[in-house]
Amino acid sequence: MIHAVYPGSFDPLHNGHVDLIHRAARIYDRLTVAVLDNPAKRAAFDVGRRVAILREATADLDGVTVDRFQGLLVDYMRRVEGRVIVKGLRAISDFEYELQMAHLNRQFNADVETTFIMTATRWSYVSSSRVKELARYGADVSGLVPAASLEAVRSLAREAGVAPERPSDASGG
Repeated sequence: MIHAVYPGSFDPLHNGHVDLIHRAARIYDRLTVAVLDNPAKRAAFDVGRRVAILREATADLDGVTVDRFQGLLVDYMRRVEGRVIVKGLRAISDFEYELQMAHLNRQFNADVETTFIMTATRWSYVSSSRVKELARYGADVSGLVPAASLEAVRSLAREAGVAPERPSDASGG
């Protein structure tokens, strides 16, 4: 039984993440989506909210659990007996960074492999940073994030004093 871990900040969870979770869940027997709790970084959403959003978004997936961790990923992998790190790649620049991280992780825990899953083309331009930026300007991000994330992301616009856009009515009314 292969236990894979998909680590990230998921701040916020977007459809590119969800697509990757679904695809990795079909490949591995068990998948843990591990939310990094890094107190040194200022996240838009606290780790508890990010975990709750992920649990709601993955509730229908067999073999998928959501957890949180602090510290080094390789140490977390030892604790949960994870064998594979799953990383998504959108572009060459992602690969360069993730390749270095994979080598470092392997240096510190030779029992762990890293696999890369290419982001689906339709989500290749989506990043958490861009979603947050768009939301802060009141843009309609409902097509970029799952329902579980939408209200949290819309709260960013309210905090910025901008009324978040609702999806436009195709009937013109």
